[in-house]
Amino acid sequence: MEKRIYIKEWLEFKPYDRQTVTDNYYLKICNDIKRALTTNKQSFILQRYMDKKEIDLLSCFLASYLEDIISETNIWNSFANIHYKLYNKKLPFYNTDEYYDEEINEQDICLLIWYFLNTIQEDKFISPYNDFIVETASKVMDILDEAYKYAPENEYLKSFYQIDKSETDFYIVRNLIDTILFKSYLFYPDTIIKLKRQESEIIEENKDEENLMTFLNENRDNFLHKNHTRLFSLKGKEWASEILRDKHPLSDYLLNISKRISGYFLYKGQDDSDIFIEHIASGKKFKLIKKSFDHYKNLKDIDTIMFIGIVLWKNEWWFSGVYFQFPFNADLILDEKNSLESRMVVNFLDYKKQDTIALLNQQLEAFKDFNNGSQIAFLPSEKIEGFYRDYAEFFNNSLNLSAKEKEEAKQRAKKDGFFGTEDEHNNYSEISETGLVFFNPQSGGEIALNVNNAFPLANNPFFEIEHSEDDIKHLLMSEKMSTELAMYCIDNCQTKLPFFYEGAGKMFLDDIDFLLRFWKKENYHSTPSITYTGQNKK
Repeated sequence: MEKRIYIKEWLEFKPYDRQTVTDNYYLKICNDIKRALTTNKQSFILQRYMDKKEIDLLSCFLASYLEDIISETNIWNSFANIHYKLYNKKLPFYNTDEYYDEEINEQDICLLIWYFLNTIQEDKFISPYNDFIVETASKVMDILDEAYKYAPENEYLKSFYQIDKSETDFYIVRNLIDTILFKSYLFYPDTIIKLKRQESEIIEENKDEENLMTFLNENRDNFLHKNHTRLFSLKGKEWASEILRDKHPLSDYLLNISKRISGYFLYKGQDDSDIFIEHIASGKKFKLIKKSFDHYKNLKDIDTIMFIGIVLWKNEWWFSGVYFQFPFNADLILDEKNSLESRMVVNFLDYKKQDTIALLNQQLEAFKDFNNGSQIAFLPSEKIEGFYRDYAEFFNNSLNLSAKEKEEAKQRAKKDGFFGTEDEHNNYSEISETGLVFFNPQSGGEIALNVNNAFPLANNPFFEIEHSEDDIKHLLMSEKMSTELAMYCIDNCQTKLPFFYEGAGKMFLDDIDFLLRFWKKENYHSTPSITYTGQNKK
């Protein structure tokens, strides 16, 4: 642990490549922190979870927190503000009776160490109440508290997190989001490391491809729009809106950036300001603003196929991602029209127009009628698929549609080019002997395996209390299982589960939503698994 941290490592946490006049000061703080991390009584525990390189990164990470507060870049303060808006307190886990807004706090350092440890490695969950976190934070606070008196502002750093109030160019706004997710210290252990891993895999798989840079750009743009952070399960646009603060006129516009649509389109013409395109899978029509797309001169023939990414910004569709052009191909068009996955990328455009929640409520009531009044069913794994199929038939029959109405619904789907998918047979029993079917009121039917011991309910014949803790942890921490299923367990079962009334889970209950956002970052927000057919096109 003798080796000191050098400027190159410090600059990994910066949105610029060349050092500024203040960087040497903070580099010294990095090395002071490293010394504290590696020479205190708890250092052997820290080294159990992290290697030498990661301890260097943690040192830079904590020094960057000081620089953030001093330079007023508003990154950490945005975290505290969001947490207060959600939970009416500044931080999770730690007492904040003595807490100083927009200054450095020991509780912040505790949380930052906990977050870094649990994000940079996912093999073990480290409790925020662990003594070594609190004692290490105290040592680091001594260093930062002394440095706070003399630490210089990094005005150049601050400029990367600001934007003109009258800005209209989507690409400048997107660059701000890119800076926050992929160049700021707070998300280094999360989105920055994840992007680096993805890019390494793409380079390894496509190193001889002439389109390597295109693949990298597409991945980065898709990640920027789609990824959620471990902190609060937020997207980059939401962090950018908060960092700019509520009074900035672009804050609301940032929140309203649409999901990115990436896929195959037909070229349908252009005028002086727009390019007219049609999403092949859904038939939806879009006007792509011409100033965002330099390739418009290459579009000559109607029904040329385009692979392109688009995003709605300030009520205009902008090109975002990569672009390829293909000649008309009837087979590709047929495949797209019959692809459920391709149709689903535009689902979000219909949710505002359709009474989706009312439909899900109707399905939920039918599920309860079918399942003896319960929202959850526990089954041997080999019976799950049959249960699901029987429920679908029960629901369809409950609609009391005439034969003519059923046929008209089929014809609408066929006219839309969607004929359904082949029956899939899932071998759930290869994973677990038993499982459950849960009707999620936010998304629809959900199947879960290896968690039955988290549900001591009258209709669960498979519950074994001695295995309950492992199943509860799996339920809470797995991204594959919904927030609603986890909360169904907590709301209905916590008084019967030792994990919650006398174990580690008891301490987590006050901050369970924060933790579920952390654990289920990509799937914390359940979305309806419904694809509409026979829609009016726009």
